[in-house]
Amino acid sequence: MNKLIKKADVLVEALPYIRTFTGKTVVIKYGGKAMTEDALKDRFALDVVLLKYVGLNPVIVHGGGPQIDQMLKRLGLEAKFRQGVRVTDRPTMDVVEMVLGGKINKEIVALLNRHGAKAVGLTGKDGGLIQAKPLTAKAWAESLCTDPDGPPDEDFGLVGAVQSVDPQILLKLQQDNFIPVIAPIGTDREGRSYNINADLVAGAVAAALQAEKLLVLTDVKGIRDAKGRHVSTLSRKDMQRMVKKGTISAGMLPKVHACLMALDGGVKKAHIIDGRMPHAILLEVFTDKGIGTEIVS
Repeated sequence: MNKLIKKADVLVEALPYIRTFTGKTVVIKYGGKAMTEDALKDRFALDVVLLKYVGLNPVIVHGGGPQIDQMLKRLGLEAKFRQGVRVTDRPTMDVVEMVLGGKINKEIVALLNRHGAKAVGLTGKDGGLIQAKPLTAKAWAESLCTDPDGPPDEDFGLVGAVQSVDPQILLKLQQDNFIPVIAPIGTDREGRSYNINADLVAGAVAAALQAEKLLVLTDVKGIRDAKGRHVSTLSRKDMQRMVKKGTISAGMLPKVHACLMALDGGVKKAHIIDGRMPHAILLEVFTDKGIGTEIVS
């Protein structure tokens, strides 16, 4: 009986959040081990489907770097990186489109549909969703709050930056009760395809949709301070200060930049959470304490 009462208490705790967020959009950047371990994949899908069934509008943006590396190796192609960016020539771009827009995207869609959702997979090329431009070393350094390593006008091949997002296709899908699943590939005005950092796509999509929240799934608990302590809540200014001091660095920087993009675009809160934790999304959205780091304006 005590176990049943505890379950009822959990539902009661979630009720005010369900009431507040019904009809609101939540953009989820799906990445890390939550994308590669079967048990975590299944729990992720259950969380997203539950969000939909209680009235929220989830939108998923996914990555897939390790899977791209595996396919490149299988095809005898070398993975090249510069300043942490995958240098993307035409053969590599073909693999990116095949893996992100094909294999991974459709696996996520199938998993959500199997759990009772209506999910639709697309890339930024569909419906003119994401207009892209070449990513320069200067633009990448700005996104990491660092100085460019090399000539500032140096680019990375067919690696893109988000120029604009037209959310009309996403709004239409939401009206028809579908969950959009987006692969981070954009196109320029000439029709060239670009590989775009998934964190930055998620931030731009959240801003374009005026989402209630941006959730960024990663493989750490959240942001830590200079003494290594987990920080549950950060203001925008405090986070910028930590970046300048170097407290926030390396792979966390694109995620932080995505959160800032979202907040600048009108998103109310951004969250960096540990996607390895079972039901991480539900714990962050529907509980009083949450589990990761929330960033507020």
